[in-house]
Amino acid sequence: MTSTVLVAGATGDLGHRVVRELLGHDVRVRVLTRPGSTSAAARFDDHPQVDVVVAGYDDHDALTRAVDGADVVVSTVSGTRPVIVDAQRALLTATVAAGVPRFIPSDYSADYRRITPGTNRNFELRREFAAHVDAAPVQATSILTGMFTDLLTGEAPMILFGRRLVLFWSSADQVLDFTTKDDVARVTALAALDDDAPRVIEMAGDQLTARDVARTVSELTGSRFRLQWAGTTGTLSAMSAVGKRLAKDTDETFPAWQGMQYFVSMFSGQAQLRHVDNGRYGSHDWTSVRDVLRAHLATGSARTAS
Repeated sequence: MTSTVLVAGATGDLGHRVVRELLGHDVRVRVLTRPGSTSAAARFDDHPQVDVVVAGYDDHDALTRAVDGADVVVSTVSGTRPVIVDAQRALLTATVAAGVPRFIPSDYSADYRRITPGTNRNFELRREFAAHVDAAPVQATSILTGMFTDLLTGEAPMILFGRRLVLFWSSADQVLDFTTKDDVARVTALAALDDDAPRVIEMAGDQLTARDVARTVSELTGSRFRLQWAGTTGTLSAMSAVGKRLAKDTDETFPAWQGMQYFVSMFSGQAQLRHVDNGRYGSHDWTSVRDVLRAHLATGSARTAS
């Protein structure tokens, strides 16, 4: 029997990749979109495996009808409390009301379960919502991935290409977890089709240290990239707190101070993945940090990056 997978957030950066991976299988994909939005219809309406359904997260009856009959609900939404906690609680409640047996929350992050309270807002929102998931009568699967490798090419200021530096905090030998968005999407799609998926799946396309990153980018460019100690994770956490207090919009999803919090979680080791199982869905060529940096350097854009 063909499975039906409902995807929330399907027009987002990760969501559309998850839909693309699902469409490589014999499934019906139901794309959830808000009333008044045309982006989902524009992207998916012509695909024979896709159904676009409309419901607001504040309309329980419509949301329940939208998920009714699905085999699994996959959330790929992104945001702060109004999305990660409030909208996902509404989606979870509708999932339970409709009798949908499985739910995949929008985690796709490093391991937020052991971080110190007050050190990472976005991780703590995921941990808060996980408590709601664990209390719900539904089979849930969280997918933990480490940092998106794609962010190393500029959005996460760890590699300063123009200055030939690789920044680190506290220790250059702390193991860091990286997975590309495409690899995350592939595993998410496979987990959605896996009725026996566990409560947590940990995966990492690559695991290496800042020292390894410096060595890798040096080899790829033929120029020496030096390691630069940028302080301790404690200092960085204090800087993040100051940035948060000075911020005009504290509800922004990825402000600079939140980026600092991510590095605190990673370089402190608190968010490190401890039970990586890359072989759960068979052998696969994972995209490495070297692969991502090589592709980025080939475009020439790294030459002018700061």
